[in-house]
Amino acid sequence: MKRLLPVLTVVIALLAVWYIACIPMNVKEVLTTAERAGVTIDPPSAAERRDMGHLALVMRNTDALGGSWSQDRARLPSPHQITAELWKSTWEEEVNGRRGIVRSGSLSKRSLIYHGWITLSATFVGFLIGAGLGVLLAVGIVHSRVMDMSVMPWAIISQTIPIVALAPMIIVVLYSVGINGLIPKAIISAYLSFFPVVVGMVKGLRAPDHMQLDLLKTYNATQSQTFWKLRLPSSVPYLFTSLKIGIAASLVGAIVGELPVQRGGLGARMLGGSYYGQTEQIWAALFVAAGMAALLVWLIGWLEKRTLTRMGMLT
Repeated sequence: MKRLLPVLTVVIALLAVWYIACIPMNVKEVLTTAERAGVTIDPPSAAERRDMGHLALVMRNTDALGGSWSQDRARLPSPHQITAELWKSTWEEEVNGRRGIVRSGSLSKRSLIYHGWITLSATFVGFLIGAGLGVLLAVGIVHSRVMDMSVMPWAIISQTIPIVALAPMIIVVLYSVGINGLIPKAIISAYLSFFPVVVGMVKGLRAPDHMQLDLLKTYNATQSQTFWKLRLPSSVPYLFTSLKIGIAASLVGAIVGELPVQRGGLGARMLGGSYYGQTEQIWAALFVAAGMAALLVWLIGWLEKRTLTRMGMLT
């Protein structure tokens, strides 16, 4: 309970701020709706209201703001509107919908579960590629001075390129050679996830101090034995820390990779919502993505705890 109370306090405070922010954010649309219903608005001219600030409109029309938390296509939907959208696009769509899994035997393409699974698939594939590539590059960088001086700077420079600009180029190039679907999105995910793994593993593989390395030299240990018995075990905590960052970055990469394609996924769902002004749909997809990221990071943390416990690094 002592751990839960601070979390609940922060959540309640955020919800309170959110509900308060809905009032000025939605005030112009709310006043327009109220005016159509016959309510007297100050100022009465829509042109004057367009040039006024949001807070000024709120202060002058405090009795006409009742629709701030139930406005259709609101600029900032209220938390209960987003919750309703989440329920409708998951349980209701799959259980009661005509295209849902209960009636059709497959996930509905209108369901957030369907779009979440597409994003999750690309995330996992991209993460495996990125993590594997990152570990291999880190091993090469630690054991080769040439790779350290050549590969590492390019790895750093690669992360300065905006992924939003790079993703369409990757998709177009791969499509021109007949590669589409999951692979382009996985490559974009791998692009974002490999760098944290490289940095973390290089730090971990270099974690043993000179005394430990000199001790293995006195035992006449080979470079391979030093790697497997000293460097690799020392790098495991660093590896899991970088994997937590990498899995979250991989999810971001998958979502960004779905924006140009628009063939399913949370990114396509968000973009579709922005086209038609369905802000509840955008926020619902954002919350699903945040929940997926939290679950994936927790899974890596669970694996880390079990692995370090078996290695004797945790009790």
